[in-house]
Amino acid sequence: MNSSNNFKQILIWVLFVASQIMFAQNFVLYNRAFCFVYVGFLLLLPLGISRNYLLLLAFFTGLIIDIFYNSLGTHMAAMTLIAFLRPIWLNAITPRGGYENVDSPAIKDLSLSWFLAYSLPLLFLHLAVVFFIEAGGFHMFFYVISKVLMSTLLTVLVLVIIQYLFYSKGRFS
Repeated sequence: MNSSNNFKQILIWVLFVASQIMFAQNFVLYNRAFCFVYVGFLLLLPLGISRNYLLLLAFFTGLIIDIFYNSLGTHMAAMTLIAFLRPIWLNAITPRGGYENVDSPAIKDLSLSWFLAYSLPLLFLHLAVVFFIEAGGFHMFFYVISKVLMSTLLTVLVLVIIQYLFYSKGRFS
């Protein structure tokens, strides 16, 4: 990546993390659906990013969120896990011919159905780790699973809206 791409990625990181801390932290529906928009930064990083850089970004992003949420490593662990699994999942859902002229796994470059197939399992796993660690185990299994499902749907809905608003063709390119 060149310096202009690095600057864009830093700016996008700041926007995702700041929007999580200032707005999405208070965006809760019926005490079941929580919005974790900061995960979108990790999901929308370029496909060719190095695995070590990806893990480092995820660790640091989770650490920053944990500082503001006062959650002692919960988000850091979840972000690092999905950063580790992201390349594996991308390889699993890659078409036979690969990706032609695709930089990022965004809706503008691929399609809405592909983005949902890509992001839903990773978001579900991230939120399951966060909420099960927060619950302290599996003793409230069905309550936690309902929070995970509702939060996954809310978060992916917000990420899709963000992409249609800000990641249109020609923008950020």
